[in-house]
Amino acid sequence: MSVNDDEIIKKRLLIDGDGGNDDKRITNLLKTLIRWCHSSESDEESRLTCQRMLATLAQCEHTMEKSATVYHMNLKEQVNYDNLSREIEEKIQAAMEKINECKNELQQAKRIRKHRQEYDALAKVIQQHPDRQDTMKKLESLDKELAVLDGTKESLEHKLDMRRKQFHVLIAAIHELQSVIEEDEKTSEMDTV
Repeated sequence: MSVNDDEIIKKRLLIDGDGGNDDKRITNLLKTLIRWCHSSESDEESRLTCQRMLATLAQCEHTMEKSATVYHMNLKEQVNYDNLSREIEEKIQAAMEKINECKNELQQAKRIRKHRQEYDALAKVIQQHPDRQDTMKKLESLDKELAVLDGTKESLEHKLDMRRKQFHVLIAAIHELQSVIEEDEKTSEMDTV
């Protein structure tokens, strides 16, 4: 037997299955029944033929019951597989929801971590600066110093203004004196001439 014959036999067995020969059995049973009805056999041969027909009929019934049982079993298995498939779908859906929930939690955790890092960075910057009380004390000290300096400035400006006025008076007196001297010189020159 070649490989092709083996493949053909395997395919035939797969197609026929367990009840593949039922059609042939029923056909043979009908032919045997018709022959038996029209035959003029002896009682012994007739009884043997009848027993063979009953055995064939029992085989057909057994195969039919077996096929029905397999069919009902397949229906139950189909229901079981449908239920199992539905369960798996629900579990997949629940897992997807859990994954989405975990993604949201992860995003929230990332956001919180980022805010903490920003907070820590700001806290470091703030720590580098003096606290408010020290700053206020320094500011008050600087305000007092500024007030003293403003007073000193006003005093110096007042002195400067006084000195300018005195200097102006002095210059005016010098000019006056110079004018008087020039006049005296002119008159003394006129007297001498």
